[in-house]
Amino acid sequence: MSIQDRSRALAMRQYQQVKNRQQSMLMRAAQELGLPEELSEYWSPIQGKIDPTIRLIYESSHASMS
Repeated sequence: MSIQDRSRALAMRQYQQVKNRQQSMLMRAAQELGLPEELSEYWSPIQGKIDPTIRLIYESSHASMS
């Protein structure tokens, strides 16, 4: 596997993780508020790119939860 293929796979994996985290958090919030769960399917990338502020919020951190 070339370096380009590995970097592309890493970027796609990170993109999918951010998307999954956002949708998971939206689903939990919808359940708590009694809203339809379809709201968790909301995803708004612009031309396939994640907004940098969204990435900061939903990207995994290196801090562990206790």
